Amino acid sequence: MIDDVATDGSTSSEKNRPSSTRRTRRVRMTGKERREQLLDIGRILFADKGFEGTSVEEIAARAGVSKPVVYEHFGGKEGLYAVVVDREMRQLLDMVTSALTAGHPRELLEQAAFALLDYIETYTDGFRILVRDSPVAQSTGTFASLISDIATQVEDILGLEFKARGFDAKLAPLYAQALVGMVALTGQWWLNVRKPKKAEVAAHLVNLAWHGLENLESKPRLIGHRKN
Repeated sequence: MIDDVATDGSTSSEKNRPSSTRRTRRVRMTGKERREQLLDIGRILFADKGFEGTSVEEIAARAGVSKPVVYEHFGGKEGLYAVVVDREMRQLLDMVTSALTAGHPRELLEQAAFALLDYIETYTDGFRILVRDSPVAQSTGTFASLISDIATQVEDILGLEFKARGFDAKLAPLYAQALVGMVALTGQWWLNVRKPKKAEVAAHLVNLAWHGLENLESKPRLIGHRKN
């Protein structure tokens, strides 16, 4: 399937001419390209206005197509929203799990914190969508379930560390949820304030997680290669 969209390629001087003398350039867009365009537009609108505040009419208008085109590709606003959310959840999960490469547990904490903060910084619109309460049932669940998926990755790492230290490995899931939840909530706060700098936020998160309140360092440092 190929969709057509008319774009006005005229200059400012041409815009003053009678419409009959202007030339309209036709740009042919494949079905795949149209789908990606609608996803990009939907992502921006959902992040800015939320699901309820975004309409199919506005999505179609931004794309320069009619409403039926949106329905043809996604079955409606709900379908478009579901695909946007699913993509963002997979992007964040992939970034976190691929970041966990170090051998030292403390550096693993740093990597996990940086991965989430990197996602927030790079995919700000996507994170805004994820942390909203989703009104649409998702096959992949909610932001809470995504955090649970990430915690499962951390749980395996903590389990090995607990066994090595003679701790009860059955408590690893509890600590994993606590650590990932702390980073996720801090990330939501940092999304808007963006202060202090990312590396400093990561250092303080790891400071609390690694030392606990009783043994907090006054000036926490990062031990990994990431410094920003």
